[in-house]
Amino acid sequence: MTALAPPRRIPLAVPVAIALAWAVALAAEASGTASALHHDGLLEGGVPRWAALVLFLASWQLMTAAMMLPSSLPLVRLFWAASRRREALGAFLGGYVLVWSLFGLAAFAGDGLLHELVHALPALEQRPWLIAGGVLVTAGAFQFTSLKDACLDECRHPAVFLMRKYRRGTGAAFRLGRDHGVFCLGCCWALMLVMFAAGFANLAWMAVLAAVTAYEKIGRHGRTLTPVLGVALAGWGAVVLAHPAWLPSTLGGP
Repeated sequence: MTALAPPRRIPLAVPVAIALAWAVALAAEASGTASALHHDGLLEGGVPRWAALVLFLASWQLMTAAMMLPSSLPLVRLFWAASRRREALGAFLGGYVLVWSLFGLAAFAGDGLLHELVHALPALEQRPWLIAGGVLVTAGAFQFTSLKDACLDECRHPAVFLMRKYRRGTGAAFRLGRDHGVFCLGCCWALMLVMFAAGFANLAWMAVLAAVTAYEKIGRHGRTLTPVLGVALAGWGAVVLAHPAWLPSTLGGP
């Protein structure tokens, strides 16, 4: 692929999916049912494990559409301009969603193991802010890593990424979406752990972190935001570890 065709409007299904995901999140928040979809509630609410997993995956897909897909719209638009085939676009999005779904499953399984560890250690069970503070410090520290920078560079230059990797065919489209998903995950996984700790149905946290991740990738001053956010998260985490009252209840605060 040596040149890109002029961008064309993407199929309506993509922005509709994003809008629908936010509408469902808003409805869940307004109705008070959002807390029932928090991973803690699913793991400890008496729901059969298979049912908890199904509910989690459904919620996680909505979260992915609401939070991560908007930041990928520049690449989606360019891909659509190049392929002009709905089945190829579907395969591209399928590869992207697969990566985030696997990460969600890993996070859910890891959280289950963490719950077992907490129950086995009464000292940790009485101090939940240690986990939340550790997540915040980890997310802040990751903002300064070379992996974060490398993955963000791939996401910040969608035209270069597409010209280097584009091939025709649905299989190639799936692999392209998968590769983009890997880079997207590579630069956002730590922030998503913060989202996971807050509860992926928490509308306020969804809005803030969605805006942050999108601006880091496509904002004019995204490079400036990355270290600033790192300092803020790591500093907040350090304060939480020393003074738990600064931790919101959504993250396990008092």
